[in-house]
Amino acid sequence: MANPTFKLASYNIHKAVGTDRKRDPSRILKVLGEVDADVVILQEADRRFGQRERTLPDFLVEQHTDYMPVPFDVQHDSMGWHGNTIMVRRDIAVLEHDVLHIPYLEPRGVVTATLRLPTGPELTVFGMHLDLSGLWRVRQARAIAELARVAQEQRPTLLAGDLNEWRPNGGCLKEFARHFTMLDCGRSFHSQRPMGRLDRIMHGAPLEAVEFGVHHSPLASRASDHLPVWGVFRIPD
Repeated sequence: MANPTFKLASYNIHKAVGTDRKRDPSRILKVLGEVDADVVILQEADRRFGQRERTLPDFLVEQHTDYMPVPFDVQHDSMGWHGNTIMVRRDIAVLEHDVLHIPYLEPRGVVTATLRLPTGPELTVFGMHLDLSGLWRVRQARAIAELARVAQEQRPTLLAGDLNEWRPNGGCLKEFARHFTMLDCGRSFHSQRPMGRLDRIMHGAPLEAVEFGVHHSPLASRASDHLPVWGVFRIPD
């Protein structure tokens, strides 16, 4: 019998504002339903200014999905840390979680969680949204990759997020590639006419990527300016 698989997705939800300029959190949740991942890494999950309120209200997540947000509880009324958060299916145990400070030109942060899947294996995930500046992206990637390398020594590790990197192989991607395998999920930005591979998923050994791609549906093309990317993984014996 083949080892069980799990699915991870990464999605910049643009504060739940779609290409029609309407804020519609229920539309984002419907897209997540289409993707049907076990673990979801979100970017821009909070409003940018003021109290940085969450854009996916708890009651909507609870009533309309099988997910629960990892309880980072850093910023009042926010889902995560600088807009980054992690949601997992309710049968996945959250063993540890933390927020990480990284070098930045504009406020940026990283979220991480250690999870136990229903089938037993444990894994660590990192979620991020990197800087618009190439110089700062490289610095951020170097810091994150080193933290993830240490985590990888304990258990299988995945990283995902909006890297803001337009180059196919250069810039911050080189820093991650020193320790992790980068999946070419496809073009995810802009959602109505995808041109950039800004959203990425990376994994370390012994994880195997079974399949991966971009979720491009009519609803996803309207719900945000990014499309979700996803990967299905197996942990070999």
